Amino acid sequence: MSNPGDADLTPIADKAQLAGWFAAGSKPREDWAIGTEHEKFGFYRDGLASPPYAPAGIEALLKALQPRGFEPIMDKGNVIGLKRDGGSISLEPGGQFELSGAPLPDLHGTHDELHAHLDEVRAAAGPLGIGFAPLGFHPLATREAVPWMPKSRYAIMRGYMPRVGAMGLDMMLRTCTVQVNLDFGDEADMAEKFRVSLALQPLATALFANSPFREGKPNGLRTLRGRVWTETDPDRTGIPAIAFQPGFGFEMFADWVLDVPMYFIVRDGAYIDAAGVPFRAFLEGGAERLAGHRATMGDWADHVTTVFTDVRLKRFLEMRGSDAGSPAMMVAQSAMWTGLLYDDAAQKAAAALIRDWTVPEMRALRLAVPELALGAAIAGLPLRDVARDVLAISRAGLRARGLGEEVYLDVLDEVVASGMTQADRWLARYAGEWGGDVSRIFGEAAV
Repeated sequence: MSNPGDADLTPIADKAQLAGWFAAGSKPREDWAIGTEHEKFGFYRDGLASPPYAPAGIEALLKALQPRGFEPIMDKGNVIGLKRDGGSISLEPGGQFELSGAPLPDLHGTHDELHAHLDEVRAAAGPLGIGFAPLGFHPLATREAVPWMPKSRYAIMRGYMPRVGAMGLDMMLRTCTVQVNLDFGDEADMAEKFRVSLALQPLATALFANSPFREGKPNGLRTLRGRVWTETDPDRTGIPAIAFQPGFGFEMFADWVLDVPMYFIVRDGAYIDAAGVPFRAFLEGGAERLAGHRATMGDWADHVTTVFTDVRLKRFLEMRGSDAGSPAMMVAQSAMWTGLLYDDAAQKAAAALIRDWTVPEMRALRLAVPELALGAAIAGLPLRDVARDVLAISRAGLRARGLGEEVYLDVLDEVVASGMTQADRWLARYAGEWGGDVSRIFGEAAV
């Protein structure tokens, strides 16, 4: 989302501008980059409570990091993020700490960026008694126990979420993800990448399952975060069927996004509540609550960031289906998708793999994997077998890049070979060495 003062104030004159906004992301292959984003839960080492914004919490951590070359991002006088060298640190609603990495040319850079970030955060958080653990869903805290961060947009979303889904507030407060952002060459390339990644996103949800606990007990799932996203907001989540229709491209997607309800617009640094108003109504002057305001391209750019499909199209593609996990798993997430989508032969092989899958089959798989993970199936195929094929394609794609990046897939090969996700390993620890004490996960998952 644009920061206050950064928004494009160009008025929207026609719908062609909206499709053109997406098309402007097209890049020649030599400019394609890898942008990795990952979140983690903060916890006080003494007592394991979630740190508030202040005192002695997230605000203090951001201020401790700021002298390391960061520029603060402000919201009504509060530091709510930091930016430096093309990347940023931002806050999710419950204080989940997120690195939005810089666009990098290869996965070795992704690996190094992640570990440099973790080193910086440990150095700044240590004196505050704060640790961090990347897990898909908070294993201990109730929704009420998680403090809210002072970001203006979250106040609007907080009021709207319970109107449209049972678990939207859980999504905001108690989940963490890892995602990779990848480029496309042109409209046709975007469409194929979008379809492949949407179809395979439930597989990623299964491979990276890492949220088997809720409020101190097993929750019966491998990825509660995966379930949360099925009960958040059907108007803006999931697998949009439009992507699989003939002729899909920028214009068709823009037309679909026009009917997604808005959350807000920003004027003079202030957020105006537009929750529930379709962008189309705003654009066509039919939104009474926004009377007197003309839709701008900045409004459109902000609105696109509130579309939460399993893969989000902006001026690049965001892979959004995976739980946060260990550092090795976070790099592996970027590696899997880079191998599939940054080599022509690999992309064509992946497209052939999913070509006969129907949208209902994909959606059924998405509903099954939170419980079954790799034990689920699609089109009569065991998902674990599909995973083997997908990882082989990805490995071939990475090998074709000639950079030695395929080593980052090894941890996923181990998951498929054993059938044990991160969640399964935690459940085994819970039943064994932990003696039923879920709090032990923080010491073992801490980064």
